[in-house]
Amino acid sequence: MSDHQKKIAGEAAAALVEAGMVVGLGTGSTAAWFVKALAARGLPDLRCVPTSEKTADLARDLGLVLSTLEDTPRIDLTVDGADEVGPGLALIKGGGAALLREKLVWEASARCVVIADAAKVVPVLGTFPLPIEVVAFGHKTTANRIADVLVDHDIANPARVRQADRGLIRTDGGNLIYDAACKAIHDPSRLADDLKLITGVVEHGLFLDLADLALIGTDEGVQERRP
Repeated sequence: MSDHQKKIAGEAAAALVEAGMVVGLGTGSTAAWFVKALAARGLPDLRCVPTSEKTADLARDLGLVLSTLEDTPRIDLTVDGADEVGPGLALIKGGGAALLREKLVWEASARCVVIADAAKVVPVLGTFPLPIEVVAFGHKTTANRIADVLVDHDIANPARVRQADRGLIRTDGGNLIYDAACKAIHDPSRLADDLKLITGVVEHGLFLDLADLALIGTDEGVQERRP
């Protein structure tokens, strides 16, 4: 059922796109539904800025015209998924290990729309582990600094480096991802600021004050939420 909810949310977001726009394309299973729905509309003169190589491959296969932040530094609309959607449209993102490129595209956008299935909506952020992107060099010492910050926020468990069968997960930029099992983030803004002050941390998955609209797929249809 969640696939249906993701699909209708993606289709609703695609309906917001107009001919001639520069569109940011998110990463993940929900964002993929948006990319498919956007391509199906066949709008003329679109330029699309993907947030990952995986999204770029999908968009290219569907015939969408791709661009980059260097060539199109101002984006009209970005549509992307989220791992959690909290109060005020505060988000946790980065489950797909594309958070740095996603945030760069989001911050270059005039309008950002988050799409998600109903299960992603939460009263407090933190059940989904918070992704933190770090440079590979000295990453274990960086992890120790992250642990100190987490303890200061009453988060007892240290962040763990993300791995797969093939070894450590690498982002498209060659960085590593640490996941912090926060359980509850009571002050997302302060945690976001504290993490960014750590040498070795490139970016984190707290997307705050960035989303202008959420389109949430439910069994009854798509619900709109605003900050």
